[in-house]
Parts: sequence; C-alpha cells; structure tokens
Amino acid sequence: MADDRHETLGDREFIGRRGGEVTTLVSGAVLATVPEARQAAEQARQELRFDFLDDRAVLALLRRRHEDEQDMFAAGLKHGMPLGLVGFGALIYWGAVVQYWTTPTARTTYLAVAGAVVAAQLFFFVRSAASHWGDPVRQNLRARARRYREIAHLARRGGAEVPAHYPHYGPYPFAATFRPEADEHGPTENEGSDGR
Repeated sequence: MADDRHETLGDREFIGRRGGEVTTLVSGAVLATVPEARQAAEQARQELRFDFLDDRAVLALLRRRHEDEQDMFAAGLKHGMPLGLVGFGALIYWGAVVQYWTTPTARTTYLAVAGAVVAAQLFFFVRSAASHWGDPVRQNLRARARRYREIAHLARRGGAEVPAHYPHYGPYPFAATFRPEADEHGPTENEGSDGR
C-alpha cells in the first residue's frame, strides 16, 4: 500500500503536507555545505542511528513520515467525528428538551445513557490516539523526521539553498522520542542506518 501512495511521485519527490503538496528533496550534499548542519547531521546520526545526508534514506523517511501523518489523521477522523457529533448532539438535546422534563428520574436516565455513549466514544478515540502516538516505531520515525527538519533549517540559516519551511511539515513536538530498543527492523539499505 505504501508503494501505491507514492507511485505518482518522481524519483526525488515526497508529499510535504497532508494536503498533497509535492516537494522535491534537497540533496544531502547541499545541506552538508554548511558546517553547522553537517556537524548536526553527524551528531544526529550517532544519536538516532540514521544517516541524514543519505538522499535515498531521507526520501524513504519523509515518505513514511507522510504516511504516518495520513494514518493519524484518518484515525482521528474515524473516532473524533463520531465523538464530536454524539457529544454535541447530547448537549443540544439536553438544552432543548431533556432539561424541561418534569421527572428527575427521566433526566437522570438520559444523563446516564448519554454519558455512557460519550464515554464509550471517548474511550475508542483515546485508544486509537494512544496506539498511533504511543507506537515506539512510529515515535522513532517522528524523532528522525523532526531532527531532519532541524538540520535542514540550520542549513538554510547558514546560507544553503533550502526553501523556506522545508520540508514543509511541523516539528512533531509530541510523541517523537527516539527509542533505540524499538528501532524498526535494524539496518537496511533504504533506511540509511549505520547500525551503531
């Protein structure tokens, strides 16, 4: 399925935003022209077990990062929309109808049923979010993507020809902790891992 998502992209292209903005990879050689960026990439290679100047590895990383963002959005939509609709509907019905019911037993029953339905929806939403945000392999992916973004911005500030906001996605302030014990599947040629 991952191959299907990228079959229309060029050899050096990835989707930089969830909306579908196609971005061309900036070569690692361009980033390495700035000494601070090269030093940051070498340090990050040691910390995160990933070669941030290997174009093929970085392209695979950025494509997987986009898939991760798409998966998180889809999961949030799948459980967040029903939660929002059910919660909003329960509040509206309470305000328009239930609060005017004359018997406290009926109001209490409504609150119990509505609360149980909203709690069930909330449970599925939190469980889905935790499975995506808490997955250590996905966290490693996000940690590497975040560090690559920092290296690219450092290179741009140092004078390298890097577009503003490249690679055009956010810094993943949460759920981007590198977990070496859960590192994907060891070193492969596509990941640029040096196995350290």
